[in-house]
Amino acid sequence: MSTGIVRTVQHRIDGRETAGQSNRTAPVWNPATGERQANVLLAEPADVDTAVQAARAALPGWADTSVMRRSRLMFAFRNLVEKHLDDLARIVSIEHGKVLDDARGELIRGLEVIDFACGIPQLLKGEYSDQVSTDVDLFSFRQPLGVCAGIAPFNFPAMVPMWMHPIAIATGNTFVLKPSERAPSSSNFVAELYAEAGLPDGVFNVVHGDKVAVDAILDHPDIAAVSFVGSTPIARYVHERATASGKRVQALGGAKNHAVVLPDADLDFAAEHLIAGGYGSAGQRCMAISVAVAVGDVAEPLVELMREKARAIKVGPGLEAASEMGPVVSPEALERIRGYISSGIDAGADLVVDGREVDVQGDGFFVGPTLFDRVTPEMDLYRDEIFGPVLVVVRVNSLEEAIDLINNNNWANGTAIFTASGQAARRFQRSVQVGMIGVNVPVPVPMAFYSFGGWKQSLFGAHHIHGPEGVAFYTHAKAVTTRWPEEAKAGKHRGNLHFPTAI
Repeated sequence: MSTGIVRTVQHRIDGRETAGQSNRTAPVWNPATGERQANVLLAEPADVDTAVQAARAALPGWADTSVMRRSRLMFAFRNLVEKHLDDLARIVSIEHGKVLDDARGELIRGLEVIDFACGIPQLLKGEYSDQVSTDVDLFSFRQPLGVCAGIAPFNFPAMVPMWMHPIAIATGNTFVLKPSERAPSSSNFVAELYAEAGLPDGVFNVVHGDKVAVDAILDHPDIAAVSFVGSTPIARYVHERATASGKRVQALGGAKNHAVVLPDADLDFAAEHLIAGGYGSAGQRCMAISVAVAVGDVAEPLVELMREKARAIKVGPGLEAASEMGPVVSPEALERIRGYISSGIDAGADLVVDGREVDVQGDGFFVGPTLFDRVTPEMDLYRDEIFGPVLVVVRVNSLEEAIDLINNNNWANGTAIFTASGQAARRFQRSVQVGMIGVNVPVPVPMAFYSFGGWKQSLFGAHHIHGPEGVAFYTHAKAVTTRWPEEAKAGKHRGNLHFPTAI
């Protein structure tokens, strides 16, 4: 393990076979063909401990490495990721199913976080105040936490880990990553790029696994912090279990993102972007638009435009250039989504476009864009995070009713409004209880120099991910108060029983 990486994956994509201490495996599907293309070996607690001990051994040297050297290494890593962007995108597409352009877009957003981490000398600058009291100065600085861990989802197998490890490593921590067992290979590739960039052994470690590995990470006494992105029930579990063992935790959960369309909006523009926001990545993203809120008379023409645009989407294998939307990730996901479509019909919603009718050759896990109208808040279609290409329309009479609908929802990750009115947009952005808001932008993911995160059951923990809050999450702050009295005056200073820094 020359790079300090625990390789517990057996994979046919790159032709290599390696093993950890586990005999348990999980399938890695090719969603476009329905074939089981590989088996991932699932780590046992001993495998996790091996990774943590490698990270722990590397920590003192890496934490003492100058911020300039860390920054230069991040620049080298960033350039390698950019050089191999198409290779990584192909791996993501093969294992996840998303089309190549979507996979490239994911990597570009990940690159932006690496760009941000390259500026770590500026980001770690402290503050200094001279003569805050007589002969007393005060300054602050930030230090790394120690060994940190990340638990990442299948839907962005390259980007979401890049929300975590570049900032953690740049701030002087070492890192253990557990990617999704459904899409494991891009993390191994990233580990190789870190090694090529010159990252010391043990600073970045990859361990593959399921709940056994997750629990081992959450309970491990040598891990100081855990970052997680996934569903709300698991985010809550991660937060509760990891904080119980004394860890700092940021756990990002699920979503039910609404997009409000007002009568004054450009309806063709709104419909185009609702379709893109709802069906991109086959709806398998926590920032997908899953609820279109049609206000007043806009509903009929909006639904008709959405019908036309949804039916025009070309569904096919992610590696085919003509494809605009690929398959969902697994046979279980396919069955779950089909079940929601059936339940929506049974509940009385109007099925406008039926994704079950999509015709793609082969045995891949394909379900087409699905559109429901006249959905109501008590339906499972509305209440649950479906995590698939199912977009529902809820009709309301006013902007105020739309805001109430959003604020009564348990999730609060992202939301959007389509309007030509600055006044309406301002009222909306100030009134909705949601973490990320778009105005005529359907998927309002902030740039990397801001932080990403929602409210309510979309976030467990105090810190959003990446950006300034990411730097704060992976570091401790210290404030140092100093006095260096002149020797001639040293004997004249007396201690003050009331407060030691007299003005």
